Amino acid sequence: MTPGLERAKARVDELRAQIAHHDHRYHVLDAPEISDADYDKLFQELVKLEREHPELVTADSPTQKVGGAPSQLFAPVRHSQRLLSLDNVFDDESLDDWWGRVVKGLGREPALVCEPKIDGLSVAVVYEKGRLTRGATRGDGAVGEDVTQNVATLRTLPHRLAAKGKELPTWLEVRGEVFLFKKDFADINAKLDEAGKATFSNPRNAAAGALRQKDAGITRERPLAIYLHGLVRSDGVGFKRYSEALLYLSSIGLPVHPLSATVEGLDAVKAFVRDMRDKRHTLDHEIDGVVIKVDEIGAQEELGSTAKAPRWAVAYKLPPEQATTTLRDIQVSIGRSGVATPFAMLEPVFVGGVTIQTATLHNEDEVARKGVLIGDTVIVQRAGDVIPEVVGPVVERRTGAERPFVMPSACPVCASELVRHPGESARRCENLECPAQTWGRIVHFASRGAMDIEHLGEVTSRELIDLGLVKDPGDIFDLDAEKIGRLPNFKAKSIQNLLAAIDGARSRPLDKLLVALGIRHVGVTAAQALASHFGSIGAIAAASVEELTQTEGMGETIARSVHEYFRRPATAELLEKLRQGGVALDVVKQKATGHLSGMTFVITGTLESMSREKAQEALEERGGKVTSSVSKKTSYVIVGAEPGSKYDKAQKLGVPILDEAGFLMLLEG
Repeated sequence: MTPGLERAKARVDELRAQIAHHDHRYHVLDAPEISDADYDKLFQELVKLEREHPELVTADSPTQKVGGAPSQLFAPVRHSQRLLSLDNVFDDESLDDWWGRVVKGLGREPALVCEPKIDGLSVAVVYEKGRLTRGATRGDGAVGEDVTQNVATLRTLPHRLAAKGKELPTWLEVRGEVFLFKKDFADINAKLDEAGKATFSNPRNAAAGALRQKDAGITRERPLAIYLHGLVRSDGVGFKRYSEALLYLSSIGLPVHPLSATVEGLDAVKAFVRDMRDKRHTLDHEIDGVVIKVDEIGAQEELGSTAKAPRWAVAYKLPPEQATTTLRDIQVSIGRSGVATPFAMLEPVFVGGVTIQTATLHNEDEVARKGVLIGDTVIVQRAGDVIPEVVGPVVERRTGAERPFVMPSACPVCASELVRHPGESARRCENLECPAQTWGRIVHFASRGAMDIEHLGEVTSRELIDLGLVKDPGDIFDLDAEKIGRLPNFKAKSIQNLLAAIDGARSRPLDKLLVALGIRHVGVTAAQALASHFGSIGAIAAASVEELTQTEGMGETIARSVHEYFRRPATAELLEKLRQGGVALDVVKQKATGHLSGMTFVITGTLESMSREKAQEALEERGGKVTSSVSKKTSYVIVGAEPGSKYDKAQKLGVPILDEAGFLMLLEG
């Protein structure tokens, strides 16, 4: 054996041992130590080495096997046909390679079916003469675990099929994915957290843990769902296409994914993948990719399978939303309100489509609750545009060199004492002149939801502060061409643009100014209510706590916060600066009148024709009012794609519902 082959064999043996270990923890114990992305890296490295050295391939290699051995907790079940896993592709180039093999194998381009790939637990369900008789996990593909009693608790899975005049198979074996909807997962974790118990790191673990309970009563308490995505065996009823089988399954009452689609050609597949990537965070359940299958069942049989996976199907994996990495340090940042927030310094890791090096830890209590130590291997999560966060530690990977985090007693920026008031989870720097707070206040003041000063972002704000040109938001309106010209890379055009943006901010409505001031607890809704009720900054500043509580929707906590803010000498100085800078402090947006006056709306889901913000503006311009919660007083609930729980509540309360077409007609009167 050559030295190169010896090194390859040693690495292959090492990878097989690691993968076997992680397969056992994932498939049998439901307690993975690493993320799916890290597992995929190990597996792809093994595939590459075996491809380069085919003499090292063995029958017991993970590349030749499916899943993991079934647990000893449940009775074994032999599947009527072997349940294979899927090969993965991670980019368009790999998808092109798979498509090339399919076309070459068939001598033509077949139609395809694309389905969202749910990140759940794979099961096989059997109906005999229309009656549910068995549910089993995939196990090693040939033998799974009998979880019939638990599968029978799934609310979306019928115990008897609805014939509706159709012939039912004498034996129907279908494959599906058991999962939790995002809302249900959040509710489960909230209850666990409230009870002081460990929470689940992701919906897949929670679903797997619930389905593999010895006590089916515990499973019943968890709102598990299932979508079916595979026809294993159908005695007495045949199909020529997989898409026909999906329609048939749906017609007899079985749940199939509503977004499954038949497509023609590889360009359409790539468009479907892009669409799922864009919709990923608006879906009501987690997905980790798209499954692509040849539609014609005869073509599937012609292409056949390897020992592990069918050649007629592949999974296109989306960028991972969870990954494991090393927590190198925990540091503390100071926000615009003085809140001291611990954040993790991470070994750079690719997750959620970007490389991240920092992640929030919220507050010192959260660090303690999660039990993370500096030096830990941690699970990091990033979903959509959400700030990356540390989910928790991988305790099994600890070496003993890790150390606990100690919250500092002094501000890391200005060295003032960090104060934690009774009943609060956060420590605060109460030095209003702290440079970190100054920067945060200016960035917030100029942001889109506040005074909307374009061209005055984080970098420019920092440069203005460093040059001593701005110490608080009032100084923004004292800037001129000469001062702005001192900024790096600011030429005549960029100076003119920033001055024009500042001038436009001088006439913003009062509610925008109130948001921009960053008063604690005062968001958009409270700011609009205050502006409408009092009409001027002066009236708000002079109001007592009792008078402030007379504002619609204003509780004592917000009222007290507003009252305290306007008692500060620094607030009076800031308001005078703004007045001297030409800012109109009493410009109240006139309440619109129109054919929707007196009507209240709630918007849920994603609209195609406009954003939610634009939809709200359109309603308000016509006199309507938009609220965040549904009640019997709500006039209409406007429903877009993938609506949330507000849609369900509207149905329960009998509130009229408008789809997007109806909403647009309503706007037109």
